[in-house]
Amino acid sequence: MIFLRWGWAASVLALTACQTYAQEAGTEDAVYAYDNVLPHIEYPWEAQESTGQAAQPHCYRKVYTLDPDLGEAECFTVDPYTGIFLDVGSQGARFDHIQKVNAVAVPGLWDGHGHLAQYGEFLHTVDLFDVDSPQDLRDRVKKYVREHGSKIGTAEKWIRGVGWDQGVIGRMPTADDFEQDPELQGLYIMLDRSDVHCALVSNAVLNLLPPDLPDEIEGGLIVTDPGRGVFCDKAMDIITPLRPKPTRTDLVAEVKTAIQSLHKVGIVGMHDAGARPNTIQLYEELASSDPDWTLKVYAMIECVERNTFCAEQVPQFTRPDGKLSVRSVKLFADGALGSWGSAMLEPYTDSPNTNGSLLLSPEDLRDVALQWAQAGYQVNIHAIGDYANRLAIDALENALRHTCPDTETTAQLRECQMSLKRHRIEHAQIIHPDDQVRMRNLGIIPSLQPSHAVADAPIAEERLGKERYEKYGYRHGSLRANLPIIGSDFPVTPPSPLRDILAAASYNRDHNDADGERPFKREAVTQMQALAGITVHPATGSFLEHKAGRIRPGNWGDWVVIDKNAFNQELIDDPDAVMDQFDDRHILETWVNGKMVYQRPNAEAVVQEDRKAPEASVSGV
Repeated sequence: MIFLRWGWAASVLALTACQTYAQEAGTEDAVYAYDNVLPHIEYPWEAQESTGQAAQPHCYRKVYTLDPDLGEAECFTVDPYTGIFLDVGSQGARFDHIQKVNAVAVPGLWDGHGHLAQYGEFLHTVDLFDVDSPQDLRDRVKKYVREHGSKIGTAEKWIRGVGWDQGVIGRMPTADDFEQDPELQGLYIMLDRSDVHCALVSNAVLNLLPPDLPDEIEGGLIVTDPGRGVFCDKAMDIITPLRPKPTRTDLVAEVKTAIQSLHKVGIVGMHDAGARPNTIQLYEELASSDPDWTLKVYAMIECVERNTFCAEQVPQFTRPDGKLSVRSVKLFADGALGSWGSAMLEPYTDSPNTNGSLLLSPEDLRDVALQWAQAGYQVNIHAIGDYANRLAIDALENALRHTCPDTETTAQLRECQMSLKRHRIEHAQIIHPDDQVRMRNLGIIPSLQPSHAVADAPIAEERLGKERYEKYGYRHGSLRANLPIIGSDFPVTPPSPLRDILAAASYNRDHNDADGERPFKREAVTQMQALAGITVHPATGSFLEHKAGRIRPGNWGDWVVIDKNAFNQELIDDPDAVMDQFDDRHILETWVNGKMVYQRPNAEAVVQEDRKAPEASVSGV
């Protein structure tokens, strides 16, 4: 994607006019509209009962349970041993002795598409987001070197970073850019583009490569204009094996840093969109023994050799406490829009000599998707361009036809898909109108990044042309029947569920077509619908709908306390005020399995004396 990491908010300021399309049309906040789509599946943990120990009561100004039977509440209890919700209700006989906290509680928030290990690495490397010139890039790297000493930049420990964008810098950066500063000469440097689909390396790294590199690489690009140093998509495979492997100590420290950072913005769980088998093994070790592993992770397998079959290396499993679940695979159809790597049916408007690139052939995508589906895995395909999305839909439809018994009609395939298979397209960013219909009819789940739609707005039309941008790009509201999952794609964009809600509710509202119409207005959703996209829908998309995503008895005791209720209000036409409504500083507390894993500094000053110790405990039910 194309964006300014911390500056996307500047784009959304222009997009917050009045109410969303759904509100304009008089549509209710239909969080529960599709609640009966899925059958009840018996899971082994559902037999888990209360221990009989005194339950922990919690009362708030308002509790959004997102449960169709419970609606809004004020209080709930949590079993202190199992960490599950026991009772939900309002102040009365059961909770009349509990002081309400003057804040709002919502189910624990999930990021439906992120990269845990990469985010941890980012937090320990050079932040290059918003770098606006080669000199700025050099200054950022120099600052990092000065802070970390002479051991950085050696053959044993390369300088790593992420975030540069040639559109912001003004041109493609080169390896020679580092040579202009004596402090950086000779250092081993590898810096990822903002979408992590390209990498910039220094001359020290280039010198490790053979002199006879190919001019063209299928599914990738070696950039030579204005100079050498940038490798994109499959061309990055030339560089990656040369990079020194991080130590286990480094990986553990990075993951723990990432977990704490995610809790600060209310995230209790995430879908890890591409974890190698050895990374999943590390996750399993930490989830089993390390008390700092307080995040729920739904990991998608990414084979060491991307887009292959490696199910024998990672068996399916789900921990009863939800800390780690593995039953899906991540495949990659194409690259990214920002580097002209997303595969398009027609050439790019601003680069008419290219249609982007596929990372594997249509036949190979179909075959490997079927192989994983027949092994019982959920298949999640990265697809951004309209050609890649068409091929992803083709592959998933083929997988459904081979693995759904006794299905003859599209409606029967949809039922099998929604209830049993739940295959997904990750990003689903640019989709031909014909394929939008196919996707809806088949029930393929879109895993979306609304913040990308906002951040891409300044140049997406330049890339795609007006018609493709308006008719193909950034669908959301029109795909709501497929239970779209919302994520940030961190570290590509900052993890911030509240800002993702704002982006989903804004959705390029002020973009006018030639007739003065706003073609994206029907793609916007209400704040409550967007809240479902980071709670209910990620639970469904990971087969956890009976344990996560809602505050109700039997679910894991995960919730977030927020001091400002922006979920049922109109988006006011005041840029500063609307940004404040969805600022991360409003996250007061994050709770996982009944234990507080984050509390905002000075949160007590906000709630003051509202949370008082009860004189007696509420019994479990």
